[in-house]
Amino acid sequence: MDELWFVAGGVVLVLVIVAILWLGRSSEQAASQQAHEAAQGREPPVEVGDVYEFGVVEFTEHHSGELIAVGKVEGFVLFTEDVPRDVSEGDVIRGKVLSFNEGRTSADATFVDTR
Repeated sequence: MDELWFVAGGVVLVLVIVAILWLGRSSEQAASQQAHEAAQGREPPVEVGDVYEFGVVEFTEHHSGELIAVGKVEGFVLFTEDVPRDVSEGDVIRGKVLSFNEGRTSADATFVDTR
């Protein structure tokens, strides 16, 4: 009988952990969706052809296999290509805006230089 209570307690604990993780993920997704919707409702703070200085937040792999630096200008996301391999997350770089992505919620840029 004690073993049954032990197993039941373990199952309840697992269910509580799963519920906490699921709720945390849901709030992250909701915040991301809210930020995306807010970005759609404002004019981009950058212009095509202009050069901006920003920190590299992360790197992501482009569908072509190229590593793309992700940075933000006033919360606006720039995906920057042709970044040298010695640039790391947290480095400050300058990039020239090439084009806006669909919905004008982000833009593509090309690396100019490091700060």
